[in-house]
Amino acid sequence: MDLLDLRWDIIWNYREMFLRGIWITIVLTVSGYAGGIILGVLIGLGETSKKKWLYWPSKLYVDLFRGTPMLVQILIIHLAVIPTIFGQSYGFMVSGILALLLNSAAYNAEIIRAGIQSIDKGQMEAARSLGLTHSKAMRKIILPQAFRRMIPPLGNEFIALLKDSSLVTVIAASDILYAAKIVAGAYNRFWEPYLVAAVLYLLLTYLVTKLVAYVERRFSNGYNPRRKREGRSLT
Repeated sequence: MDLLDLRWDIIWNYREMFLRGIWITIVLTVSGYAGGIILGVLIGLGETSKKKWLYWPSKLYVDLFRGTPMLVQILIIHLAVIPTIFGQSYGFMVSGILALLLNSAAYNAEIIRAGIQSIDKGQMEAARSLGLTHSKAMRKIILPQAFRRMIPPLGNEFIALLKDSSLVTVIAASDILYAAKIVAGAYNRFWEPYLVAAVLYLLLTYLVTKLVAYVERRFSNGYNPRRKREGRSLT
């Protein structure tokens, strides 16, 4: 097919499906990542615990979800886990969010574990010597410092999850890739729909990259909002 002979009118005819696909992709990614952060913090703390009943389940969870393909996880959760537990399927949204959440939690847990362990042990010892409990020292001393170091890898995990959300199309999720597959099947043309899908993912990734860069600057040690306001007032 001549690359100059592209029919963009077929994309326009299915614009509502692509717009819905963008919304579904965002909901899947944000929901899965938000849940993955919460669960990842708990698992990451479990991996740093000296209590074996906390450490080993957390370690096994991370090894399981990092050692198996997400596509397989999505299929097992959608076709086996949810129907077995609840007696029925609740659609691609529930299955997709749950699969992305559980997978993201494993990677976020490793990021959080590494961030916590990167803080000098003297910080915890100093906090305990001041009378703080372990949990209070972790919450008020260790985690705030570690969070600054976690921002770049956590941002990368968000971007990776955004792209991996396209795998949910295997269970008929009406995301961006699903819209592209429908158009390709309807017209037997592949350049236009998949190019559009690639561009849409690229735009979403670009926006997330800019957001992560802003958050990283915002929480960096050298950030000074007063200096920024003073600079604007001088101009």
